[in-house]
Amino acid sequence: MKRPEGFDKPAEQPAPARRDSKAAASPRSSRPVAARTPVAERAAGQTKRPGARPSGSARPAPAKPAKPVRPAKPAKPVDPRKAAQQRAKAEAARARRDAAAELRRATKERRRYEKAEIRRFTARARARRAAIVTTLCAVGAMVVLGLVAIFSPILALRTIVVQGTGRVDPAAVQTALDDQLGTPLALIDSGRIDSDLAQFPIIQSYSTEMIPPGTMVVNIVERQPIATVQQDDGTYVFVDAAGVTVEEAADRMPGVPLVTDTSGSLPNPAFEDAVEVLLALPASLRAQVDTITARSHDDVTLTLTGAAQSVKWGSADDSDRKAELLAVLQQLHGGQAGTFDVSAIDDGIFRAG
Repeated sequence: MKRPEGFDKPAEQPAPARRDSKAAASPRSSRPVAARTPVAERAAGQTKRPGARPSGSARPAPAKPAKPVRPAKPAKPVDPRKAAQQRAKAEAARARRDAAAELRRATKERRRYEKAEIRRFTARARARRAAIVTTLCAVGAMVVLGLVAIFSPILALRTIVVQGTGRVDPAAVQTALDDQLGTPLALIDSGRIDSDLAQFPIIQSYSTEMIPPGTMVVNIVERQPIATVQQDDGTYVFVDAAGVTVEEAADRMPGVPLVTDTSGSLPNPAFEDAVEVLLALPASLRAQVDTITARSHDDVTLTLTGAAQSVKWGSADDSDRKAELLAVLQQLHGGQAGTFDVSAIDDGIFRAG
């Protein structure tokens, strides 16, 4: 079998390639690259005969020339002084970084400490300020509630209740106070109530009580008769201590003494002296008095009921001790007719007859 020509010839060395600037700059370009020869190709694959091409196969690519191996540059000698300087610079930079971090940490800690101290020293001021704010809020809330209570129609007067009447008609009192209906409870006019109740002389005093949401309770204190005065036509007028007429009747009222020897309009000096003594008498003794006569301030005489007995009382001074002395004399002399003289509390006597 005849061998093809050139089979035993050595492979031609490819021409040296131009230097690649990038390959020269890279350290990896210094590695040798094995050139791929036809012999290597035949060793790696099937051996192809010259002139024989398999059907459907492509023409093999021409072999690329191998890059020349560039020897590595020798390492430069290290200068100990420069290395020491570089180490010193690195250590100085690290020390500066550590010092800056420590400074930031100390600054942050100092600010935290200063804030804590400021809060500690201003605790009282902050507490006082909080108390003032709380008080102002409470006062503001009370003012708002007060304004609501004053001007809100929810708390307007709708019901009037009259209590404590005996001689006065409560319906008449309610009718007299009807002009207050619809007024907020906080804005009810006491002066108008006074003028409305002035038409009832028997009312001595009154008090009002507001019950939300719309009720007013009027507590009436009526005048009570303490003395009886006989008029010219024979009728009797029952008056209180101020001389105000409480009631008129054709007959006397039991338990209300008759004031004699008084004339003119009431009150007058004789009436005032008699009433002063009546007010000073104990309730048990006042119920026994039938008539009372006041000729002067120091000459007041009482006539007792049930027996022909009278009492020379004198003035209204020391009425309690005079009442005790009269009780002792009544126990000694019983129902005997006569006059008890207690005007001098140190020398009480009884005169029969």
